[in-house]
Amino acid sequence: MKTSNPGLWLLPGLLLAAVAFCGSTWAADDAMPGKFSVPPPPFSEGIYPCSQCHQGMPVNRTQRKLEQMHDDIVLKHMPDGWCFNCHNPDNRDTLRLASGRIVKFEESYQLCGQCHGPVFRDWKVGLHGKRTGMWNGEKQYLLCVHCHSPHDPVFKALKPLPPPVKPSDSVRMRP
Repeated sequence: MKTSNPGLWLLPGLLLAAVAFCGSTWAADDAMPGKFSVPPPPFSEGIYPCSQCHQGMPVNRTQRKLEQMHDDIVLKHMPDGWCFNCHNPDNRDTLRLASGRIVKFEESYQLCGQCHGPVFRDWKVGLHGKRTGMWNGEKQYLLCVHCHSPHDPVFKALKPLPPPVKPSDSVRMRP
């Protein structure tokens, strides 16, 4: 390959190497640290910490329709799911992974990632959800629950809006 820039012949090889490196890094589950900088979860006002009400309350593992408190929650996330599939019955201010390991609400991405592996992988590298920060510095991630309801995670229907007006379509004032 003959070019005016003698170093340009390296470009295709470097590009392939970069794609191969990035592709393998993105696919690796251990490519990112275990903890991510996240804002506090969006708790409904007055319900956290959960121990305010649940302290000393006996654990009822019976699946049922809640009628006194949390009656607005209808679990549509998993078939035959129940509160204690995710919430820690021994300390309601924490969550429990399938392995039994306890995590804070600020680490709820680990809980979601147990079942939603491909989405969790994409979230860690900034392809799913919102991530802010500098490319070469610390990043802040939104938790899954900032966009999805943990009890009914499907996005609700949005009302379509008209497209924005392009600057070229707006009326220009001339002197």
